[in-house]
Amino acid sequence: MSDSSSPLLEEFAGQVVVVDVVGPYVFLGTLAGSDHKYLILTDADAHDLRDTTTTRDLYTLDARRHGINPNRRRVLIDRTQIVSVALLADVVE
Repeated sequence: MSDSSSPLLEEFAGQVVVVDVVGPYVFLGTLAGSDHKYLILTDADAHDLRDTTTTRDLYTLDARRHGINPNRRRVLIDRTQIVSVALLADVVE
C-alpha cells in the first residue's frame, strides 16, 4: 500500500474487505492498495443494492457465508465516498 495509507488500513492489506459507501453500493474484494484519492480492490464484487431486494447487511452476510462473486478484476473507490471498511471475516453471523 502507498505512503498515504493509514496504519489501520495497512492491517487490512491483502485481505478481503467490505467497503460501504455513501451511495447504494457495497464493494467486496481484496484490498490491494490505496493512495490519497482511491482505495483499490482486486477480484471485487461491485454490488448495486438497487438491483436487488436484499439489504446491505444481508448481502454482506451472504458473502461471508458463501464467498464473494467477483465481477471486477480491479475497482478504484473514491475515498471521499467511503463510510466504512471492514474485513469480511469480521462480519458477524
